[in-house]
Amino acid sequence: MKLFEIGQMIKELRKEKGITQEQLAKNSAISRVTLGKLERGQMGSVSIKTLDIILNALDYEIDFSKKDKYSFGLPTLDEFK
Repeated sequence: MKLFEIGQMIKELRKEKGITQEQLAKNSAISRVTLGKLERGQMGSVSIKTLDIILNALDYEIDFSKKDKYSFGLPTLDEFK
């Protein structure tokens, strides 16, 4: 998973569980504004710990997978189309 996809996935998981941003933010002890920025791909300075707390609230965890050696976690120009 690329970095810009993390927020999209969190949003999808949240909606699947029928949880509002406000509820997830409260359960994760972060602001709704921070969660909204994360879901929109504006990660800024969100820490790994914060991601872990959010994913834990959704019953998920951070996992590692082998990446393509040419992938840097950012979208390619083709992926913006």
